[in-house]
Amino acid sequence: MTYLSELVAAKVAARNAGKILLKYYLDENKNVQEKGEDNPVTDADFEADKYIKNFLTGEFPSDGWLSEETVDDHIRLEKKRIWVVDPLDGTKEFIEQIPQFCVSIALVENQIPVVGVIFNPVTDELFYASKNSGAFKNQNKILCSEEVDLKKANIAVSRSEFKRGEWSAYQKNFSEISPIGSIAYKIAKVADQSVDCFATIAPKNEWDICAADCIINEAGGVLKTIDSKTILYNQKKTLVTDPIIASNSNMFYTISDLLY
Repeated sequence: MTYLSELVAAKVAARNAGKILLKYYLDENKNVQEKGEDNPVTDADFEADKYIKNFLTGEFPSDGWLSEETVDDHIRLEKKRIWVVDPLDGTKEFIEQIPQFCVSIALVENQIPVVGVIFNPVTDELFYASKNSGAFKNQNKILCSEEVDLKKANIAVSRSEFKRGEWSAYQKNFSEISPIGSIAYKIAKVADQSVDCFATIAPKNEWDICAADCIINEAGGVLKTIDSKTILYNQKKTLVTDPIIASNSNMFYTISDLLY
């Protein structure tokens, strides 16, 4: 089965949501609120979320919906297909005017991501993939790095984790440790070989990683928990608590052995 119409719709939604984000990006008054400790949200998050939901549920009214900025409705658990969305992944970077945030849109079918779109509106990078159709960046096919030697590898990590010193002990294990904002954007950067691998030790929600999971897999890589478990989506509890790694399949085990 192909997912061409769903992929096209997700790309349109991502680009248009990106225009909404850009409208707020350089505005000093973003109306920042706190959903929880170190978890900001802005008017841009809400407006982009509303647009994406209205557009995609209008195009595919039978599908379920899960988004960071929408009150969860467990009716989604009864759905075979569900859209999993983060309208603004990297809100802290967005607020600080660091161009490392993105729109992240995924379609999940039977708990597996089958469409993934990630769009950075500042850099105009559009990453996308659909099941068994390859991964692309701005119409160019992408494949993840084949590097297997960690000492030659550049790993992308959370800016917050890096600032807290949680990667200091691993400086000698990699050629470079690159702190980058958005989780989805970091994993997309693994898919196009900008970096060789990604790891996070902090819990992540489904909407943080779902689109990126589709893209990295179609780029020939893997995204799994540290104990090599495939992540299934549209769960009642959306938080993935185990550390997560994205890389080529050979490097995955070297990183998991290092971090375990």
